[in-house]
Amino acid sequence: MSLAGGFVTDLRIVLRGRGFRRLFTIRVVGQLGDGVFQVAMASYVFFSPERHATAPAAAQAFAVLLLPYSLVGPFAGVLLDRWQRRQVLLLANVLRAGMVVVVAALFTSSHASPALFATALAVLSVNRFILAGLSASLPHVVPAHELVMANAVFPTSGTAAAMSGVALGFGVRQLTGTDVALALFAAGLYLAAGSLALLLGRDSLGPDEDSQRPSARQAARHVLAGLVDASHHLRHRPPAAWGLTVIGAHRFFYGISTVAVILLSRNYFHAPAEVDAGLGTLATVLAVSGVGFLLAAVTTPVASRRMRKETWITILLGAAAVVSLVPGALFTVPAVLVAAFFLGIAAQGIKIVVDTLVQQHVEDAYRGRVFSFYDVVFNVTFVAAALFAALTLPTSGKSYALTVLVSAGYATTALIYWRVGRTLVPAADAPVPVPLRRPE
Repeated sequence: MSLAGGFVTDLRIVLRGRGFRRLFTIRVVGQLGDGVFQVAMASYVFFSPERHATAPAAAQAFAVLLLPYSLVGPFAGVLLDRWQRRQVLLLANVLRAGMVVVVAALFTSSHASPALFATALAVLSVNRFILAGLSASLPHVVPAHELVMANAVFPTSGTAAAMSGVALGFGVRQLTGTDVALALFAAGLYLAAGSLALLLGRDSLGPDEDSQRPSARQAARHVLAGLVDASHHLRHRPPAAWGLTVIGAHRFFYGISTVAVILLSRNYFHAPAEVDAGLGTLATVLAVSGVGFLLAAVTTPVASRRMRKETWITILLGAAAVVSLVPGALFTVPAVLVAAFFLGIAAQGIKIVVDTLVQQHVEDAYRGRVFSFYDVVFNVTFVAAALFAALTLPTSGKSYALTVLVSAGYATTALIYWRVGRTLVPAADAPVPVPLRRPE
């Protein structure tokens, strides 16, 4: 059976449960809203006629988008183990709908104010609680023997919904011509997701009573100590530690390319007044990259059965080095689309393999803490790349020097990892899974 066929079969099985169907609908509607909201923010910050997109603005936007996952994410579980999760899904969705209405009001300003970014940061911080709450609720709505299938289809469907939300948002933007209407549409989707939570019983999603549960303050201290423990544990697990090192390096160079593509779409490929055309180009690049992500989910399990995982990572890094330079350095729309497709394959393929290396080489008692540490590395290196791009990229996004730097960075990482990879002890043979976690 193909991967796509297996996914559909698993989805049909778990959708038979009424509780899962309702939780699934909450996630799909909410992440549709996420995609629409991201288009609204991108359109306002980068593609409004009265503003010019700059690398510093991109760095600020990515910091707002990703830092909540790094700073709020590890602590989300502390509160989700104490609050009724149905109420979290209800009230958090209503709260973020209200905050997006505030964002819509701030869109009427002629410049991207600190208040706008602060409110957007709050929206995305609340979003982190919602996504964690949805995952923590799964064992309450599916039987134990279907939990693996549910974990496979639940986040993947959410990611697909967010991508669909981006396409939907672009369509709404074309119809209405205003970012305010787009933000209000996202708020409506968030409000709908919150209303759907009312279909679930107040206590149906847990948490279960536990008299031994530590206080919130103690648990928060444990989170910080856990991140330190994870770093210490990784010192004695070279395959996992090198995997995280590679993905951190990859995210840095990938982040520089992402900022460059935004600026090229807005300021180089189109005249300043052609903001809709620029937004359309960026949406096309993201869509093509998304196809690359999906193809990586098909090719990576096959490749991992024919070669060592470290070898496949090296090949993907080498491919990223090549396409970043040729055709990337041609600085035409077709060239960028080709590069985005192959960089999408490389980005997701590397992440799938690193996820697997961590799962295979990290002891179960440390796995949750290591994945929290992994999330911090994954997002902070991308923000660091955006800050670096802010200092080095021209407003047009066209820079031969940085293109060569990115290509050389991928190549150097591939060479170092190839040499190190030969010394790493392989884990027991296991197929690489379809990505179950966010890159979200």
